[in-house]
Amino acid sequence: MKIRALVPVLLVSVGTMALAAAQSSREPMSQGEYVPRLGDIMAGKQWRHIKLWFAGRQRNWDLAAYELAQIKASLADAATLYSNIPVSDVTVMSAPIQSINKAIESKDGVSFAKAFSDLTAGCNSCHREMGREFITIQVPAVSPFSDQLFALPKQ
Repeated sequence: MKIRALVPVLLVSVGTMALAAAQSSREPMSQGEYVPRLGDIMAGKQWRHIKLWFAGRQRNWDLAAYELAQIKASLADAATLYSNIPVSDVTVMSAPIQSINKAIESKDGVSFAKAFSDLTAGCNSCHREMGREFITIQVPAVSPFSDQLFALPKQ
């Protein structure tokens, strides 16, 4: 099976964060229409990473599930648009993504925090593997989204 065909299949099944190496200098596969730079796609994912954390910490599981789905969708876009993303980087994030999903489904804050930490470590592992060790992601300490309420509204 060709790697190009394998990448989207793997992304759909594992919903990986492993593409977070900011490779904005790589050429996109499509030359006929606007294609966002990979670095821009990854920056968007970084915002989702932050929102996912705060949604999970506030036990807003619907919002956490939404943010995780957005991360998966944009990663699939990145894999479709960029041909030079290594398959090994795609598969390394399978366990953390599955763990986060399981924690969200079971509404388990402790498991969520552990899985999120593993996800973050996986992002940094990918960055190092891609020669982008200068991009280090961490569990967010403060939300830059002062205009968004992450806790569920009181009824």
